[in-house]
Amino acid sequence: MKRALLLVTMAACASDVDPPWQLDHDRIIAVRATPPHIPAGATSTLDLFVGHKGAPTSMQAPDVATVVSPMSLADTLTGNTVTAPSEARLAAARTELGLMPTDPVPLTIGVAEAADQLAATKIVWLGDSADNPTLDEVAVGDVAPGASIVVPTLTDVHLFVNADDSVDIVNWLTSCGSMHDYDLHKAYLRVEKDDPTTGELAVVLRDARGGVAWQVWPISAQ
Repeated sequence: MKRALLLVTMAACASDVDPPWQLDHDRIIAVRATPPHIPAGATSTLDLFVGHKGAPTSMQAPDVATVVSPMSLADTLTGNTVTAPSEARLAAARTELGLMPTDPVPLTIGVAEAADQLAATKIVWLGDSADNPTLDEVAVGDVAPGASIVVPTLTDVHLFVNADDSVDIVNWLTSCGSMHDYDLHKAYLRVEKDDPTTGELAVVLRDARGGVAWQVWPISAQ
C-alpha cells in the first residue's frame, strides 16, 4: 500500500498541470474523518471528496484504507472505520512514538480511490475528542447560496466563508469560470468569455486540529 501511494502521488505530480482550484480534474480533494479525534472505545468513519475529469465530484468511502503508522495499531482500522483502542494500548503507542502521556496518538491511514487510481493519507487522532468544523456564514456574491448558484459573466463574484486564514486552511474550487485567491476565506470567481459556464463550486475548510468540512453547489453563469 505504501509503495502504491508513493507511485500514484509521483504520477499525479508529474502530470498535474491544472490549477489547484480546478474541480474538473481527477484527484482526491479532501479526506474526512468523522470525528477527527476520538477517545478510547469510540469510532470514526472515513470518507473522500473526489474530483473527476469530465464528470461531477463525488463523496464516497475509500475503496482501500490501510494503517501506515503506527503498525502496532493496524487492527484499529476495519474497512473505513477506526475504533480507538484501550487506554493501555494508547499509553503503549505514546511510548513507542515518544509522545507525552496526555498527547493524542496520530494514526496515519493511507486511502485510495480505485477507479481513477488516486491515493492520499489522513491522520485520525486517538485518545481525545474533537469534531469537524462547520461552514458558517458562507456567501456567494454577498448572499447565502441556495441549492444551486447562478452568477453573471465578466464580473468579479465575491466569495466568503467564516474562517481564520492564520490558523485554518480554506480552498475554493470551481469547474465554472476561474478562481482568484482560492486559498483565502475571501476569494472571487470570474467567468471570462472563454471559460466554462456550467459546473460546480466547492469550498473546503480544514482547521488546526485536523478537522475537515466541505460543501458543493451546482453553478452556472449567464
